[in-house]
Amino acid sequence: MSNACCGPVPASPPEPGAEPDHGLQRWWQVRELQVAAVAVVLLAAGWMIGRAGADVTATVVELIAAVVAASTFVPGALKNLRYRRIGVGTLMTIAAIGAVALGEIPEAAMLGILFSIAEGLEHYAVTRTRRGLRALLSLVPPTATVLRGGAERSVAPDELVLGDLMLVRPGERAATDGVIRSGRTSLDLSAITGESVPVEVGPGDDLHAGAINGGGAIEVEVTALASDSSLARIVHIVEEAQERKGSGQRLADTIATPLVPAIMILAALVAALGSLLGDPMLWIERGLVVLVAASPCALAIAVPLTVVAAIGASSRHGALIKGGAALEELGRIRVVALDKTGTLTRNTPRVIAVVTAPGVDESDALTAAATLEARSEHPLAQAVLDAVDGMITPADEVTAIPGHGLTGDLAGTTLRLGKPGWIFPGALAADVSRLQEAGATVVMVERDGAVIAAIAVRDELRTEAPDAVDQLRRLGIDVAMLTGDNERTAGALAADAGITTVHAELLPEDKANLLPTLSRGRKIAMVGDGINDAPALASADLGIAMGAMGTDVAIETAEVALMGEDLRHLPQVLAHARRARRIMLQNIGFSLAIIAVLIPLAATGVLGLATVVFIHESAEVLVIANAIRAARTRPIAGLTTALAASGPVHVTIAPAPHTLDDACCPPTPERAHTDSVVRSSTTTLESLPLISPLPLISLDLSVPPGSSACGCCSDEVATSSPEFARTDGDPLRDSAATGGTRSHRRTRSTRTRR
Repeated sequence: MSNACCGPVPASPPEPGAEPDHGLQRWWQVRELQVAAVAVVLLAAGWMIGRAGADVTATVVELIAAVVAASTFVPGALKNLRYRRIGVGTLMTIAAIGAVALGEIPEAAMLGILFSIAEGLEHYAVTRTRRGLRALLSLVPPTATVLRGGAERSVAPDELVLGDLMLVRPGERAATDGVIRSGRTSLDLSAITGESVPVEVGPGDDLHAGAINGGGAIEVEVTALASDSSLARIVHIVEEAQERKGSGQRLADTIATPLVPAIMILAALVAALGSLLGDPMLWIERGLVVLVAASPCALAIAVPLTVVAAIGASSRHGALIKGGAALEELGRIRVVALDKTGTLTRNTPRVIAVVTAPGVDESDALTAAATLEARSEHPLAQAVLDAVDGMITPADEVTAIPGHGLTGDLAGTTLRLGKPGWIFPGALAADVSRLQEAGATVVMVERDGAVIAAIAVRDELRTEAPDAVDQLRRLGIDVAMLTGDNERTAGALAADAGITTVHAELLPEDKANLLPTLSRGRKIAMVGDGINDAPALASADLGIAMGAMGTDVAIETAEVALMGEDLRHLPQVLAHARRARRIMLQNIGFSLAIIAVLIPLAATGVLGLATVVFIHESAEVLVIANAIRAARTRPIAGLTTALAASGPVHVTIAPAPHTLDDACCPPTPERAHTDSVVRSSTTTLESLPLISPLPLISLDLSVPPGSSACGCCSDEVATSSPEFARTDGDPLRDSAATGGTRSHRRTRSTRTRR
């Protein structure tokens, strides 16, 4: 936090066969804490020597203690000053040097010790909160068995290629994504989705990296490289997300960034004006105390560490939150609009009844409907196709009428398929009403202008839906259901779920237009399947994709993606975000209060340097401890947590795009080239992007960013503080810089709603 400017050059991939470094496992391995411990021993020795009467020796030992303690931040601060850049480390360096010059050597040593301890604890806290990512990558096995040339071969996950036939035996984990080609089994996805119920799968079903085969052996065709599997993408997205800033972080930065030079001016004024009125040495010392008292150390760490902890914890519970902005917005939600199909329902519709016109055979009616549905992506289409035996000849010139249905031609006849409001039921009206009141969705089939059948399809309500709705209400959140289905069907299903606010027969654009009315000025989230309802998801304050595991567009575009199919993840993640936001506000308020209280007490001489240092650094430790609370979540019965970090990882993933907050430090061509190299995830946790430190202030604004005169991005400075490297990949900020908008990020294939 104190001295970082630009991140270090990414570490080279480890040598083949090298033992991976698992990062810091214990707090005593943190360099800052080790240095602080040595300095404490030296300071104690100096005090005891002084008590024995050897004052000169005691002073020398205490000076050595001060130098040792300051070695964690002074070198970096001096290098930054060389390029006219200042940060919190600069303030502490001035205070330490000034204290030594005034003869307050024990106080200078205490300042360095406490600041080093605070920095070390911050480093350790961030490392621990990132272990959830390592736990996810540890789900990939060290080897995978493939069938090549009729023989089994054991290969590393990175050696798998598209089209390989992977053999997954009982008890083994999948090394990457694929499609099952032979065999049936049950899969344990609890470590990925947070759901403990095994999923039955067979030929044609998808398999995701990290899934445990709980049944028989299966053969799986590889559809994604290990570095681009759903698991690797999740880790990559979370790395990027933890760097994106919400309003709370921007507020902290807005206050903290100009505060650093302002503190130096304030301290200089206290020393100068006081010297004119009294003892110069006394007021210079008070100026140094003000310098320490006003340093925004706690403020700089208040929000970023909370975001890192909260996002990491949510990823272990099957929810991806895309950055601090999404986390804060999630914590403000007071209204939730739920789509019906695939969100409240299981998304496994089936045909429950077929009513035909006189003289029309049931199989003939189903076949006519299937010829149109064969060209449709609507969720109900598969139910009709599954109800037909034999081959289906798709109709010609099939056209989707958004919100209504389909039209097409088959063997010279004109076919229409759609909702009863679009195709008049005629003589089948009574049957249509009866089926709708039973909670079924009815589609009419028309051939050459005559209605030939009404097909009833029902998608069952999720068993956990009433419980999830009840939990949302207990959080003080209003719940509404939006659907393109008819009012009778929607009302019956909503009643079973415990939802009283229902809006039916909506077109996709109607859902988007309805959200402001539902919100009534409050923050509203739209929950859909991540593919349908694109306008509503884009128009809501927050878009939440349900059941996003394996849905690329949902994982990459939604602000929040729930990986599992259990609707109870929704109230869980909302409660988690609300608590994290409270912690952010607590940290910001506490940090500002400490600065506001210490400055006048330091300026008037009520508190000395040693006392201010102790209070100041203790406050930072308290902020860190409070932020770590955001990593705790309350599990729900039936939902599990991802495995604790254990063992090495065996897959490489690409690094996050390198964009820096600091205008003075755009990636140089060499750096951009280096950043494009695939990074091995067997590097230490420290090589993952840490929280964005307090931006350093450039004192020479005339230097064009990225020019040859801009030395802040030189390798010397870039590598000066490897422990606090950062990678600020932020596609949202990149989009804004290039004129992109939120709706652009939400572009997705929109299926037709009927």
